[in-house]
Amino acid sequence: MKINKIKLALGLVAGLSVAMPMIASAAADQEKAIANPDNWAAPRGDYSNQAYSKLTQINQGNVKNLKAAWTFATGVNRGHEGSPVVIGNMMYVHTAFPNNIYALDLNDNQKIVWSYFPKQDPSVQAVLCCDNVSRGLGYGDGKIFLQQNDGTLVALDAKSGKKIWDAKITDPKVGATNTNAPHVIKDKVLTGCSGAEFGVRCFIAAYTLDGKLAWKAYSTGPDAEVLIGKDFNKDTPLYSALSVYEDVNGGNKQGGSFKKVDTAKLKGGEKDLGVKTWLKPQAVKDGWQHGGGSVWGWWPYDPKTNLVYYGTGNPSVWNPDVRPGDNKWSMTVFARDLNTGVARWGMQMTPHDEWDYDGINEVILFDNGGKTYAWHHDRNGFAYTWQADNGVLVAAEKVHPFVNWATDIDMKSGVPNKLATASTHQDYNAKGVCPAALGTKDQQPASYSPKTGLIYSPLNHVCMTYEPVESKYVAGQPWVGATLTMFAGPDGVMGGFAAYDPMTNKKAWYNKEKFSAWGGSLNTASDLVFYGTLDRWFKALDAKTGKELWKFQVGSGVIGNAFTYTNGGKQHVGVLSGIGGWAGVAMNLGLTNPTDALGAAGGYAELTKYNAAPGGGALTVFSL
Repeated sequence: MKINKIKLALGLVAGLSVAMPMIASAAADQEKAIANPDNWAAPRGDYSNQAYSKLTQINQGNVKNLKAAWTFATGVNRGHEGSPVVIGNMMYVHTAFPNNIYALDLNDNQKIVWSYFPKQDPSVQAVLCCDNVSRGLGYGDGKIFLQQNDGTLVALDAKSGKKIWDAKITDPKVGATNTNAPHVIKDKVLTGCSGAEFGVRCFIAAYTLDGKLAWKAYSTGPDAEVLIGKDFNKDTPLYSALSVYEDVNGGNKQGGSFKKVDTAKLKGGEKDLGVKTWLKPQAVKDGWQHGGGSVWGWWPYDPKTNLVYYGTGNPSVWNPDVRPGDNKWSMTVFARDLNTGVARWGMQMTPHDEWDYDGINEVILFDNGGKTYAWHHDRNGFAYTWQADNGVLVAAEKVHPFVNWATDIDMKSGVPNKLATASTHQDYNAKGVCPAALGTKDQQPASYSPKTGLIYSPLNHVCMTYEPVESKYVAGQPWVGATLTMFAGPDGVMGGFAAYDPMTNKKAWYNKEKFSAWGGSLNTASDLVFYGTLDRWFKALDAKTGKELWKFQVGSGVIGNAFTYTNGGKQHVGVLSGIGGWAGVAMNLGLTNPTDALGAAGGYAELTKYNAAPGGGALTVFSL
């Protein structure tokens, strides 16, 4: 234990230098593959997370001629998220639980070169919060990396499928699982943790390419374990704006047992806010130690600064009355040094979350005017843009006017100006709160086009009732503490797809969708944007105007991400189908009570008119 603390302290000191030396990439094969637009070599195409392709063979003039070139049934039901990885003539396809992998030879009629079938305990499915999903694979160093739902990170030989090593990341017995795609960056493999709905204290971790733990940064707790150094947020005023709460009368009664402390008491460099902002009355035994903060999104990397970016999820439990305080560092976007894991900057989007507005969604990096910026569509309904190197907030706006829990974001501190009318408390049913807990966007990642300068984002247009209830923590058991119903927002639809200027976060155009657009988007250099919907459509739009140019109805609802590649001189566009995720899990399980599946059963009941249950996984690939 003492040795580990010494190592950690040394790591913190090393991470505080102003200019970090760049590391040589041990995964040079991945970087070479990413540089070739004929491949799709990373979960979102490349390090930037833009999901942008330079391919132009499919364009606005001929996209109407797209036809299904081939399909592949995964043999697995439930939600299929993410996308395959394509390297040269090889495509690597993953499935929902049990997370099978198929290596397909694109030069030989998609012949299965090898397959991998993990042996996972079926009981793992009971502690997967929101369907049996996996968000994809990582590639690098001649290996394919799979993060299994049961917490096992696996490295396979890309040519043969032979297991090279594995590492245990999380323990399903306490409710900790994994749904993220491993991200291979330079000489590291990044992975995360799911389980906030089970009271798990989550983290992001970096492993070496030969399977050794390099560093691990928790989402809650003391600075030494969150890996926050002395220069954290040194270029921003965010630290001086952080707030804590004081216990007024030693109880936890609704209506004023706690009051906000004057933020002037918190000076820059305040220590251990991951502990201090988790005030707990005597009736509550667990605070930050079971604080949630899941990490399962899509993580970009900036090689100029050696920083990797990601968001943390909701605090445990969903009942906010039993965890007074800001509950840091849940609901936070972090920028960390890839070598050490030490946080350069971080901003909490929803302090003292009262609605399950996970801060988990992807960060997208883009350049403008010689600077790199980081963009994030938060589940709380606001889009944020920061200067990527130092975390200075550039823009923060509502993605749609129906967002009603806060008026705006304070641009100096990043703190939202909450509305009391949307506040939630134990045994009080808050009605008409927008957005619903699944946010204005959930895991479905947005994309960016450097040609148009616009972000393209799928949208959920859903509101809710929210009633926190008493809930006791029991290891390995659900720890939610709230009852929800969901319903369509004021536009009368449950979704949309929109384009935004990321320098202002003002909307350029907006299309309505009957259901949430739950598929990740793709942009191409021919000014096309592709995405899929829950009612089985796969669409292509004009990236400048939003005009629909083509659509095709696949076999099941789409919660996967569009991707593109070239093989045999022809550009292909593909998408995984297989309805599920939070929106489709109730249908997959046959749940019909409106509050089942945390409100999704009622809100998405009409999906049964468009999908068979459970969703059957399949890959559909199109070409001219």
